Amino acid sequence: MIRGRSIFLHRFYFPPSPRQTTLWGWDTMKILVVEDDPLLQDGLADLLKGAGHTVQVVADGIVAARSGLDPELDLVLLDVMLPRIDGIEVCHRLRLARPNLPILMLTAKGSEDDKVRGLKVGADDYITKPFGARELLARVAAVARRAGSAPAEPEIIEIDGCRFDLGHCEARRDEKVIRLTPREVGIVRWLHRQKARVVTRDELLERIWGANAGMETRTVDVTIYHLRRKVERDHLHPAIIVSVKQVGYEWGKP
Repeated sequence: MIRGRSIFLHRFYFPPSPRQTTLWGWDTMKILVVEDDPLLQDGLADLLKGAGHTVQVVADGIVAARSGLDPELDLVLLDVMLPRIDGIEVCHRLRLARPNLPILMLTAKGSEDDKVRGLKVGADDYITKPFGARELLARVAAVARRAGSAPAEPEIIEIDGCRFDLGHCEARRDEKVIRLTPREVGIVRWLHRQKARVVTRDELLERIWGANAGMETRTVDVTIYHLRRKVERDHLHPAIIVSVKQVGYEWGKP
């Protein structure tokens, strides 16, 4: 086991130099590594720490989806094959809650379906195993650079006496803190982004659940019903998420 680990580090680890840091232009980041292979965990953590980054390692999809909500996190390195829920679902959940968080997925050689599915749910890029240290660090830097140049979406939204803090998955009304699920955050974010128009149930189903339009939309109504009970002043007369009869929902007027 020790011998195998030394071979792994020989293949994937190299000490950083000032020239490499200048060439790729990275800043120190806090990176979440999501990988269930202990050998690969250690190698990735050593590599990224050697490049000057702070690293957190988790091996479970559920834990990863929760850890990725940390507002101090700068980037996620995410394997596809994980216990409990896979990397595709983790990516989908994180993208709902944190649309600007850079996500780089690790895929097996020849897994074209995983690459396509990952990109569809919001991954910024992917790298195929096995990979070299220089390629990984270059892709990490490139994904972070692209994310830094993109316009940030608002994380704080205030309407009808309710203050949404989307980055922390919570809302506040009358000093009461209300916890929101990533899916509820996704609904709020999407309706606010599309506030100039009505959003159909099929569109919400596709955007937030990742399901094909035309499937059962009752799930959307039930989720919004519970969300309204959490955040509306009067959930029977909603002012934040407004129903449009026979069509869908729209963002309330300020």
